[in-house]
Amino acid sequence: MTTGSDVRAAFTDPAENLAFDEALLRVAPESPVLWLWRNPVCVVVGRGQRIAREVRIDECVRDGVPVLRRASGGGTVFHDPGNLNVTLVLPGPADRPLEALGQVMSAAVDQLGLVPRIGDRGLFVGDAKLCGFAVFRTKTGLLAHSTLLVETSAGLVGRYLTGAPPDPRPLDSHRSPVASLAEHGLRPGFPAVEAAVRAAASQLLGTFVPRPPSAAELARQRALLHTRYRYPSWHADGAQRAA
Repeated sequence: MTTGSDVRAAFTDPAENLAFDEALLRVAPESPVLWLWRNPVCVVVGRGQRIAREVRIDECVRDGVPVLRRASGGGTVFHDPGNLNVTLVLPGPADRPLEALGQVMSAAVDQLGLVPRIGDRGLFVGDAKLCGFAVFRTKTGLLAHSTLLVETSAGLVGRYLTGAPPDPRPLDSHRSPVASLAEHGLRPGFPAVEAAVRAAASQLLGTFVPRPPSAAELARQRALLHTRYRYPSWHADGAQRAA
């Protein structure tokens, strides 16, 4: 079985988290990498999405909720400390990355006591989405990441994200009802949720050894902060600064 890395890193700035998320892929690891992390309150749109179609901008401005852009595709998500983000990086031209991530998240949710099913771009319990998925590929590997609603309420998500538009376009988010673990009656706490995800990843992908961020990952994070995540045009429309 493969020995992967369980990266233990904590950043308090959403831009730093998004930059580190991408940095884990850009350093081209030779074995799987798992990173579990949480963001402060923010909205994160997919790489090619238009903010005006995805986000209730007036509400975000009123409440001081920043809107950021990530490097992967997929739909717009709401982040807050009640939401666990799961990043899985796989080396090489791996097939079906979302299937691998879906298996990890499904096994974790099953361990926590719910009956999940993998649906359109996410994991569902009944008709409500519990996890959203997105993926980003390079020539040397791929990154698949998930949001897992642990305590975040469905009402809070709906406050800042738009509903389904009347003129759907290919890059628009696929809106579904959402419900957190807490709204399903489960309040295991974050240590138990993280332990379930780590156990599921190890069972499916091999042992993950805890480690701090590497010097190469932190250097790539700094570079990405300069060219993307500290650059307002990146978040506004996806334009990046020259290196």
